[in-house]
Amino acid sequence: MKKILLAVAVVAAFGIWVGGIRIIVIQPIGAIPNGVTVLVAGINANLVDSPDAMCQRIQGGVSLLCRGVMAGAIAKEGKILLRLPYSKILFRMSGAPYLTSDDEGDQ
Repeated sequence: MKKILLAVAVVAAFGIWVGGIRIIVIQPIGAIPNGVTVLVAGINANLVDSPDAMCQRIQGGVSLLCRGVMAGAIAKEGKILLRLPYSKILFRMSGAPYLTSDDEGDQ
């Protein structure tokens, strides 16, 4: 039974990736105090990504300006399909450096 569930999860993740749907996680910052996770279509990003991870890949570091520019580009270029609460687990899966000292569980 576990193998079937794992196979279904893998096929679903592959289908989402091929379909161009991406999970974008924005960690809590001043403009978005609670953070947000969004499902977005139509952008060139990793399956699970974040503005911080994009800045890290492009610039080698994260700045507030870069984070804002990336978040704005995602909102402008992509189609937001669903907004969800912030997930620390997904944020860490995005490959972004974790810059805050908040070490609580998922919010």
